[in-house]
Amino acid sequence: MRIDDLDYELPEALIATRPVEPRDSARMMVVHRESGAIEHRHVGDLPDYLDRNDTIVRNRSRVLPARFNGHRVESGGSVSGLFLNQEPDGHWLVMLRSNGRLRDGIEIKLDDGGPVLTLVDRRDAHWIVRPNASGSAEEILGSCGLTPLPPYILRARGSAELPDEYDRERYQTIYAKEAGSVAAPTAGLHFTSALENQLKEMGLSILEVVLHVGPGTFAPVTTDELDDHPMHEEWCHVDRRTIGRLMDPARSGRIVSVGTTTARVLESLPEQDSGRDWSGMTDLLISPPFNWRFVDVLLTNFHLPRSTLLALVAARIGTELMQTAYREAVQRGYRFYSYGDAMLLL
Repeated sequence: MRIDDLDYELPEALIATRPVEPRDSARMMVVHRESGAIEHRHVGDLPDYLDRNDTIVRNRSRVLPARFNGHRVESGGSVSGLFLNQEPDGHWLVMLRSNGRLRDGIEIKLDDGGPVLTLVDRRDAHWIVRPNASGSAEEILGSCGLTPLPPYILRARGSAELPDEYDRERYQTIYAKEAGSVAAPTAGLHFTSALENQLKEMGLSILEVVLHVGPGTFAPVTTDELDDHPMHEEWCHVDRRTIGRLMDPARSGRIVSVGTTTARVLESLPEQDSGRDWSGMTDLLISPPFNWRFVDVLLTNFHLPRSTLLALVAARIGTELMQTAYREAVQRGYRFYSYGDAMLLL
């Protein structure tokens, strides 16, 4: 697939800088892939398109306050960074940005009472650092970290910055449990307790998986051909009970994937049910043509041009219909990206 097929023009004014209230009042473009018909509804109307035999699957990963600011101890120069992972020895894998050159041994004091990070080693474009504090990264960053909003939201906000407390609540699904993501599984941001209860009252099953979203989800595709793009890896987990229900021959109804991260987990599952939990890294790139094994319906947001996420949408409804839907979304003033509106791909 050529990356030019995933390009489109988006006015900056359509980049959502904050979510709507309540969450399920976001607009929802409904795309019927068989007929090509497009409807314009709201996320709260989702039950109108589902049946009691359908199974909803969602990603329960929790976003860490992974962004941080600090300064170099010896010079006072400012440093900003993004936490990526905690190593088994307690060291952190981070991305760092500094005006000055960084090298092994440099110490960085984090703002807001955070620890000192000592640079230990390089790993590709990232750094291994040693915090002078005990405890998990989640505990430490809980007091000194910031919500890792995508750069395009921060740029679009400009000087109209909001308190981090606001984003710490809103850039998180209401069902998030297992911390580990540095970006939100954004389709799930639209769910409210009322919507969830309505779906349960209809008799729908709701299953959960885990995929910890990494920074690679925003990585631009720089190759002309999508197949030449080095796809990022992300850790995921599905318990044996969920696998058993997904692969049960007696299961009827459709599988409704809440978001592209959930879709990647489902389509990465082994061919056979081993009766055990499944965990591992996935670098699955979903693009046309794709043989879907699990996902029948996809709820997702509007994605960046020239991205692997948009390729997944094209794999679901076809490149031509995807382009038509995105043109119509721009014309009708839909709100785009992480805090924006949704698409339901039937």
